[in-house]
Amino acid sequence: MQGQDGERDRRGAGDRDEPPAGSADGPGDPEPRRGRPRSAAVERAILDAVIALLEAGEPLAGLSIERIARTAGVGKATIYRRWSGKEELFVDVVRDMEPPEPPVSGTAGLADLRVMLESMRTRGIAQRSSVLLVNMFAQMKSHPKLWEEYFGRVIAPRRLAMLEAVRRAVAAGELRDDLDVDLIDDLFVGPMLVRTVHRPDAPLPEDLVDRVIAALLGGLAPGRV
Repeated sequence: MQGQDGERDRRGAGDRDEPPAGSADGPGDPEPRRGRPRSAAVERAILDAVIALLEAGEPLAGLSIERIARTAGVGKATIYRRWSGKEELFVDVVRDMEPPEPPVSGTAGLADLRVMLESMRTRGIAQRSSVLLVNMFAQMKSHPKLWEEYFGRVIAPRRLAMLEAVRRAVAAGELRDDLDVDLIDDLFVGPMLVRTVHRPDAPLPEDLVDRVIAALLGGLAPGRV
C-alpha cells in the first residue's frame, strides 16, 4: 500500500530499533526476539561504536551523534530515544567500561561500607590498566558539562550510598555516634581516593580495604603503656 510505504520511507530504516546487520535479531531470523533483548542489542551496538571511535583516536569533543549512529548502524533518533545528548551517552560508556557496581545489602553498616570501598579499589585497578579510561577521564574533566553529568549520575549516588552505610554503622553501634557523619565518610573514602586517584603509582593490594578499616577503627594514637 502506498500510504504504508510512504510512512516507512518517512521513518527510515535507521530510526527503527533494529540491531545491526548480522546480529541475532536481524531481519533474517524467522522468530525475531522482541522487547528488552532487542533493545539491549541496539544499546550494546551504540556503546561499542563510541568505544571503537575513541580507540581509533577520536576525541570526545569531536564525536557527533550522527557519527556514532553511522558507526553503530542505527539512526540518530534511535540514540536520542535512549540518551538526551552526548554527555549522557558518554557517561554510560564510562560506566560500561568500569567494573560493575557490587550489590550491597542496604541494611548492614560496616559490611556494606567495606563492599563499597573494595569497589573503589577495583575501579582504581581498572582505570590504571585501561589507557582508554585514563584518556576519557582526562577529557571529561576538561569539559565541565560532561563532568557535571558524570558527577550527578555516578559520583553523587555513590557518595549518598556511602553516607547511608555510615549512618547504619553508627546506628548499629559499629562506629562512634559523636562525630559528624560526613567527616566519618571522608575518613574512610579519603585514603582510597589518595591511592586510586592522587597516587597512581601507589600499590592497591587485596587487603588494602581491611587495613584502612582496621586503622580507622583502632585509631592512630599509640596505646598507653
